[in-house]
Amino acid sequence: MPADLPSTFLFLGRLLLGGAFVFAGLRNIQNAAFLTGLMAARGVPQARLALWAGIVLQILAGALVIAGLWTAIACAVLVLFLIAATPMVHNFWDHQGPDRAARINGFVGNVALSGGFLTLIAQSV
Repeated sequence: MPADLPSTFLFLGRLLLGGAFVFAGLRNIQNAAFLTGLMAARGVPQARLALWAGIVLQILAGALVIAGLWTAIACAVLVLFLIAATPMVHNFWDHQGPDRAARINGFVGNVALSGGFLTLIAQSV
């Protein structure tokens, strides 16, 4: 394997993982009213403030992952974000039918993202 191929794959992995969170943060800005209502309904105190803090966290930590700066810290922050956000948004246990299946898929996807971030943490320390 050429010496630069692992570096290329590492960059592409960081781009895809971090980019997903930059994209999600930007998309969440467009859906802020809906997401604030969802979070308030779930009992999140100061839902609007919490949402905007999460959006900034997603965009900033995602950009750090892409850039390869403070990667372990940025990845750890995003794992903690996923731990908090996943049961709130992908609460499959409260749904039935196709909606339940979609939420299970989102839940499993977030677990897989956490695994990717843990792998990047292991690589960067």
